Amino acid sequence: MSAATDASSNPLLNVGFRIPFDQIRPDHAEPAVDALLTQAREKLDHLARAGERDFAGFMADLDTLTEQLDTARTIVGHLDGVVSSDEWHAAKMAILPKVSEFYTSLTLHEGLYAALAAFAQTEAGRTLDPVRARHLKLTLEEFRREGAELQGEARERLGELNTRLAQVTSEYGKNVLDATAAYELYVGPERLSGLPQRVLDATARDAAEKGKEGQHRLTQHAPTLLPVLTYADDRELRRELWQASGTLGVQSGRDNRPLIREILKLRREKAQLLGFRDFADYVLQDRMAGTGERALAFERDLEARTRPSFEQEKADLNAFYHEQMGQDAPALEAWDTAYWSEKEQQAKYNFDEEQLRPYFPLEQVLSGLFEITRRVFGVSVTEAQAPGWHPEVRYYDIHDEAGTHVASFYTDWFPRDSKRAGAWMNAFVTGGPREDGVDPHLGLMCGNMTPPSGDTPALLSIREVETVFHEFGHLLHHALSRVAVRSLAGTKVAWDFVELPSQIMENWVMEREALDLFARHYETGEPIPEELFGRMVAARNYRAAAAAMRQYSFGLTDLALHVEFDPDSDADPVPYARDIMARFSHAPLPEDYAMIASFGHLFSSPVGYGAGYYSYKWAEVLDADAFSRFAKEGIFNRETGRAFVDSVLSRGNSADPAELYREFMGRDPDADALLRRSGLLPA
Repeated sequence: MSAATDASSNPLLNVGFRIPFDQIRPDHAEPAVDALLTQAREKLDHLARAGERDFAGFMADLDTLTEQLDTARTIVGHLDGVVSSDEWHAAKMAILPKVSEFYTSLTLHEGLYAALAAFAQTEAGRTLDPVRARHLKLTLEEFRREGAELQGEARERLGELNTRLAQVTSEYGKNVLDATAAYELYVGPERLSGLPQRVLDATARDAAEKGKEGQHRLTQHAPTLLPVLTYADDRELRRELWQASGTLGVQSGRDNRPLIREILKLRREKAQLLGFRDFADYVLQDRMAGTGERALAFERDLEARTRPSFEQEKADLNAFYHEQMGQDAPALEAWDTAYWSEKEQQAKYNFDEEQLRPYFPLEQVLSGLFEITRRVFGVSVTEAQAPGWHPEVRYYDIHDEAGTHVASFYTDWFPRDSKRAGAWMNAFVTGGPREDGVDPHLGLMCGNMTPPSGDTPALLSIREVETVFHEFGHLLHHALSRVAVRSLAGTKVAWDFVELPSQIMENWVMEREALDLFARHYETGEPIPEELFGRMVAARNYRAAAAAMRQYSFGLTDLALHVEFDPDSDADPVPYARDIMARFSHAPLPEDYAMIASFGHLFSSPVGYGAGYYSYKWAEVLDADAFSRFAKEGIFNRETGRAFVDSVLSRGNSADPAELYREFMGRDPDADALLRRSGLLPA
């Protein structure tokens, strides 16, 4: 028997708090998951027969049903994302269908649903403490939302809808991926005037690797596309890349346009089969917004109040453009906006974010973040030791004010070929209060920050600093959770509430008092000069209305498609969506503009951000409003910080998020706070 199949030596079985990352191999994954699936099915059958045991231990068994399986699959997915290889990818793909099938079958398990419903009617079920009562209520609601009460043909049809939705959204996502990968444009250096040197170097290197020495390879990937649209002096080049971006996913052989209508039809039919008016009401039932109509009203209210500033910004940009190019210059087009906005920003503020990098070496940023956390929330972060998955991985412990070890976490900050893009936080182990004390939580933060170069340390951009603070906010939500029920602990909250703890942390990055704790020049030790700080603050809200309107356009297009558009009508969803987006664009959108054909957030998974894109702005309102209390009472005020821990960070999903918010603020959220922070209302 190999080590991978020997249960006693498979490190993915019986994983404790100290994960043996130095021992886990790809060939451990499938045997471990097979064994854990067998265990989980046995536990499931045991739960389904709980009535025979008079429901002894029912709620505890329900809460821990998939605990070991969750940990193992998280570890496997994590390792495929940070030390990826053919072997790790194969290991993940081998377990994916098995795990997916099991989790899908859970909420359709008739025996478990019957046991849940029966337990709810018992004296024990009716007298649970508030947190466990919420756990039972939410579990029953989830079962109903997933079709547990459907019978016969309706149940069969739901299965067909789920299967087809998985297929067609997967096809949509693959088409976007393939279309993006297929696009390339080779140009000579003479067409790239205005671009930053780092982009010139990267595109030249990319072309050389493709056998096109002396050329530059331009793609639809953001690190290339956005700098071209922002900095390239060649207007025709900007037009070509912008129009290609707006028509991704419509090419022959990977045309997503018919798939959009089918996805909308499938989603609506599923929602109505389950008793909801439309897909938005289905998705939002367990979120703060509650209904599609309320989410629409939220977005439209913000739009109406932002539009006057947006129209003024458009007029200002047009005036600046004609001052530079003459009154007879052609009208600005959609591919000109980013370029001329950058020119106007430079003229107004003389501010380039690159000027800030020397003040943000990563180690100082982290030490400043941890000091801010100590002052505000009363917890200490110290470096510790544990096996990691790569030499760059660091490990830390978190202790509360009483000295109790409440959490530990890993960090992995720099890009490498075997690591996925982006930045994220994840949870390995969910601890919390137990009868014999407190079990610590275990999590991680990963990113792809600017790495060190030679003798120069890792110098972050201001956006990267905000990202580090953002991910640590998510980590604190996990690390400071005091919820005894694992299923309701930490970040397991409504989608439109989960970004509050992360986004609120970004506010400290723009506060002088906080920056002075860590923002010091890596060579001289000098703080950010007041004059540079002033320009940074002044430029912060440049074209804030345009940025906000762009987000509203996505959120409103998403909601309109899922609430107001009739997929059974003759109307075409692609021009329908374009007409909505056109109201938020600085310049007219071409007839062939089909951004929703590549809008993976909405259509590349059965749910994803479908009917939920508004969540970004919803959470921004929460964080801007909640930070206003810190701004008023002191950004390092311990009482305010303690209140935020007690009402938000420690509570997970143990109570309705609107109730938790009111507990901290003493009232419902005030959308004016976001508009004030963005400079769209007087402070």
